[in-house]
Amino acid sequence: MRSLLHQPAILRIALPVHSVILRTMATASSSSSSLLFPSVSLNKLSSSRNASSLGFSVTRSRVSMSLSTESQTAINDSLFAHYKPSSAFLFPGQGAQAIGMGKEAQSVAAAADLYTKANHILGYDLLDICVNGPKEKLDSTVISQPAIYVTSLAAVELLRVREGGEQIINSVDVTCGLSLGEYTALAFAGAFSFEDGLKLVKLRGEAMQAAADAAKSAMVSIIGLDSEKVQQLCDAANQEVDEADKVQIANYLCPGNYAVSGGLKGIEVVEAKAKSFKARMTVRLAVAGAFHTSFMEPAVSRLEAALAATEIRSPRIPVISNVDAQPHADPDTIKKILARQVTSPVQWETTVKTLLSKGLKSSYELGPGKVIAGIFKRVDKSASVENISA
Repeated sequence: MRSLLHQPAILRIALPVHSVILRTMATASSSSSSLLFPSVSLNKLSSSRNASSLGFSVTRSRVSMSLSTESQTAINDSLFAHYKPSSAFLFPGQGAQAIGMGKEAQSVAAAADLYTKANHILGYDLLDICVNGPKEKLDSTVISQPAIYVTSLAAVELLRVREGGEQIINSVDVTCGLSLGEYTALAFAGAFSFEDGLKLVKLRGEAMQAAADAAKSAMVSIIGLDSEKVQQLCDAANQEVDEADKVQIANYLCPGNYAVSGGLKGIEVVEAKAKSFKARMTVRLAVAGAFHTSFMEPAVSRLEAALAATEIRSPRIPVISNVDAQPHADPDTIKKILARQVTSPVQWETTVKTLLSKGLKSSYELGPGKVIAGIFKRVDKSASVENISA
């Protein structure tokens, strides 16, 4: 029997995940949370390298080449370790997409230009799908990820032309994004270009889709338990299933709301046992694949190769990683983190709590939906997050 580490998953259509989770919050009672934070050894995160990481071609501009060379210089990864956030840009992940997004962006030339560039990179009319659908197409992993990335960065351009918008953008001293949104945050922070980021996001969606084709797996949201209880529930379920069907916490979203992923049989056992662990309710998520678990392992090598060939620089401001809830400055470390992100639990709850405990004063959610604003409110009712849509 293959171990969980190497077990691929099946993913038919990735429908809204985080939005589905969030919609269940209103029915769940508040509960204290004790995070089970997995240790992550960056030294063990593998990353492919090749000569292309020194520069895409000899025809690149002198500035581009100098930046690429700089990315190979040793950089202290703990450069942002003692960051003190005051203003944050927050970028949504898959599940925030909705028909009609991107339409408002067409009123601003710089924002509209992003969709034009995206069409050339993707090979299809992204804006048309964003505005007109069909919904099933927009919700698919390979479309929704580029769509949210582009629309979120278009929202930055809409904010820029607003009165006082440029001042807000310049005041941002930390950024992060939920899963996919980490790529958007890195692009905003200058770690890579819009174009290179979109190419990575395109490949990420395709790799996750492909990685999900060989095993039956699922995700379920557990409402009303703290993370310790959810872990105990997973442990109990794992005692009753084979290795290939084992489950784990995949998303530490916010207090009382955690997503569990794994083999289909394991998920069914979790659902059957949840009530005996005093869970308020369970919600089977509208996906057929186990995101952010080892079921996505087949996608890692493709991401490693793409990241190795991509010019990544040290971000100009801290970008908080989903893998360990820490900012990283070293480009090579960022590449390793991004490659492993698809198989690692999302540490969003820790990210939000850390930002708030460090004194974060103002936050802006840029892109479709208001999922992140809802999560912040769940962690701290007094938290204020302004949504900038496009």
